Amino acid sequence: MTLIGSLGIIVFFGLVTLAVKPVGLYLYNVFDGGRTWLDPILVPCERAIYKLGGVDPKREMRWTEYLFAMLAFNLVGFVLLYPVLRLQGALPLNPQHFSGVGAHVAWNTAVSFVTNTNWQAYGGESTLSYLSQMWLTVQQFLSPITGLAMVLAFIRGLTRKNASTLGNFWVDLTRAFLWIALPVAAVAALVLIALGTPQNFAPYTVAHTLQGAKQVLPQGPVASMTSIMQFGDNGGGYFNTNAGYPFETPNSASLMFQLILGFLVPVGLTYYFGKKAGDTRQGWTIFAAMMVLFAFGVFATYWAEAAGNPLVSHVLQHAVPNMTGKETRFGVAGSSLFETSTTAVSWGSTAAANDSFTPIGSLILLFNMMTGEVIIGAWGVGLLGMLAFAILAVFLAGLMVGRTPEYLGKKIQAYEVKMATLAMIVPTFVILGLAAWAVSTNGGLSGIFNPGPQGLSEVLYAFSSGVGNNGSAMGGLNAAAPFYTWTVGFAMLIGRFPMYIPALAIAGSLVKKQSVPPSIGTFPTNSWLFGLLLISTVVIVGALVFFPALALGPLAEQFAMSGGHLFGGVPK
Repeated sequence: MTLIGSLGIIVFFGLVTLAVKPVGLYLYNVFDGGRTWLDPILVPCERAIYKLGGVDPKREMRWTEYLFAMLAFNLVGFVLLYPVLRLQGALPLNPQHFSGVGAHVAWNTAVSFVTNTNWQAYGGESTLSYLSQMWLTVQQFLSPITGLAMVLAFIRGLTRKNASTLGNFWVDLTRAFLWIALPVAAVAALVLIALGTPQNFAPYTVAHTLQGAKQVLPQGPVASMTSIMQFGDNGGGYFNTNAGYPFETPNSASLMFQLILGFLVPVGLTYYFGKKAGDTRQGWTIFAAMMVLFAFGVFATYWAEAAGNPLVSHVLQHAVPNMTGKETRFGVAGSSLFETSTTAVSWGSTAAANDSFTPIGSLILLFNMMTGEVIIGAWGVGLLGMLAFAILAVFLAGLMVGRTPEYLGKKIQAYEVKMATLAMIVPTFVILGLAAWAVSTNGGLSGIFNPGPQGLSEVLYAFSSGVGNNGSAMGGLNAAAPFYTWTVGFAMLIGRFPMYIPALAIAGSLVKKQSVPPSIGTFPTNSWLFGLLLISTVVIVGALVFFPALALGPLAEQFAMSGGHLFGGVPK
């Protein structure tokens, strides 16, 4: 680890922290009756959309109606996207004359982009036409604002009293699109163009190297896709190597800009939550818990990658950083920060080859996703998951003091605890169940290219990424094989939409309750002590559930490597 690398990470933490309050206040003005400087332009557009769609913006929905509207909206998105991928060979804006995408890959891709996962079982620049890439970009606007709408409804359930409704899904969706996703993505695209990212419809450029080799340089509407991809925490990318490709991320300034874009809405939502709760310390406590977990992951990964492989260091007689799979422009520090961010924030884009990380580095990336993507998390989803952990934490605190637990003045009873537990158990069962199926059947085993614990880690990573709607991959796994396109597609669906049911059920239950005044036995949820309890709950739940699987994967590989054994390689 170097001083410059560590300082760069600390500066990034500071920039993210500075963004929390202004972004949170902007979100509050957008969704709770404030005014913004965009209102004169966007309010008429908003009214036109409501009139065209037959939406009454004053009519609010119960949690079941809100859920149904969300599911119907995303079903339409899937139905429209799938045929575009299948029929792209007969559609315009296809200068490379790519044929239609196969059924199982088209299914996987359509599910992936509708669920905000953006897992890619294909090479973007070698598989998809400009029209297909642009249609994916449309979905990259729609899927994150769905998650944002969900957390808005959940927060209303926590903060409203004696009510029965959680807002209007169509209003939340429209305002999120017009005031947040569209303007920021447009400005971000212009910044990326200025930093060197291409934005055109030109045919691919053919170049010849000094050695006489032929090289094809992909072109296309890259900046517009990258801006919303990073800002909306969508992940994936226009190119197969994502942010590691020079056209997508031309320099370190572009890398840092994309990182900050991805953090803006998730961290701003924590302040918005505190503002809605009438106590901004509530939001800062959640933010602090998230950042402590994130900081530990970043520096643990940086330390592991900077230390490198002890077997290599032994041969060379000095410590050698693990540069395998790293983008040399960003180095170990930048790559560690980006990869930890992409698994903590749940946007899945990559700037390095995750498969080449050390076992400890891989363990951190895996654990970030296995927690349910609550360490920062994507638009709404991270905060929603962390609030579910908060409900579980106050339940544990209530057991300690012998009282009915409370959160924001609302009694947390058996129903809410059951729903919060259900939201945690189901994704865990899917990850471990599908991983067990993969390593015990010919279809799953045939897609594993690396022997030993590394192969298991790759399988665990694939299903954790799918269920967590992350979208990144370790590589070393044939993700385009039918077994994995179908099963990871199923994991993505389960990880997204069924998880909203218990969350909205909790909100629907809490919104009906009257707040009770705090008493001497009330456990304060706006203090460092609650933040510590929340961190412990996230870590302990994740460790209890996934430790056996991690012990057979990255931990076994780390101990073996320290003992001088390389799986598939030459022993010491």
